[in-house]
Amino acid sequence: MSDSAEQGSVASTVAILLCSMHGQHFIAEQLESIAAQTHPHWTVWISDDGSQDDTHKIIRQYLSKWGDARVSIQSGPTQGYAANFLSLIRRENIRARYYAFADQDDVWEPDKLARAIAWLDRVPDDTPALYCSRTRLIDEHGREMGYSPLIRKHPSFANALVQNIGGGNTIVFNEATRDLLREVGEEVRIVAHDWWAYQVVTGCGGQVFYDPYPSVRYRQHLNNQVGSNTGWSNMFWRLRELLKGRFRRWNDINIEALQTLRSRLTQENRKILDEFRNARNRSLIPRLMGLKRSGINRQSLIGNLGLACAAIFKRI
Repeated sequence: MSDSAEQGSVASTVAILLCSMHGQHFIAEQLESIAAQTHPHWTVWISDDGSQDDTHKIIRQYLSKWGDARVSIQSGPTQGYAANFLSLIRRENIRARYYAFADQDDVWEPDKLARAIAWLDRVPDDTPALYCSRTRLIDEHGREMGYSPLIRKHPSFANALVQNIGGGNTIVFNEATRDLLREVGEEVRIVAHDWWAYQVVTGCGGQVFYDPYPSVRYRQHLNNQVGSNTGWSNMFWRLRELLKGRFRRWNDINIEALQTLRSRLTQENRKILDEFRNARNRSLIPRLMGLKRSGINRQSLIGNLGLACAAIFKRI
């Protein structure tokens, strides 16, 4: 991207961080939906994780059409989608007032950025802030399939420890949030970039807003890195993975990563993290009592029943 673009109006620009890999079937539609945004001040930064299809060719077509003041492409670290998104966050030459994650295969509603910015503008610049929203589910042909679950409880660190409410394809955040995400070294391992962002912002005393309006059409297809949480088959799959220990392994990874930001966590949230971490390894009754004291919770009754099941069988 040209120096003039990097030195442009930071105050009004959203840097869209888009990760791609074998995205030839859908990335053009995603880019067109970005071009259709009612908020016109944006740049797209694409990190491609080794595509062997026509993804590069399509991106070059948009580079030719839009110019390097609008779109840039780089090579990703080829260590998974979470590491790819973090590589974009760490890039020194990407500067904007706000930042948005974008997946290669979704479609943004025209007012997605405008809605996010309307809320973010109300938050002081020095306060970490993160906007996320509900999604409209579509199939590979763009046909509607329903909606993602509606989140009703207020976002919190106690919720973030055991659940991610903000799909990365909906997330927009400010510079204070980016600073926190960049503070962690490249060697730190995380489960998912969006869950990590939710944990970091709530843990460090920032603000998270969940918009019940579906700002993104979230495409469901066979090659999804992460799919929707809806449906009985998905629920049974998650229960099976929980009993196999996957959820516990994820918590191990997240807890270790959060230790790198321990000094940034609020005093209350350090206590929640410590209670959660220590209780997980106790015998049954002390484990259940400690987890209750920590205040961890999920957004739904079924989710909390699953959490209780995980706690009983030491899969948390």
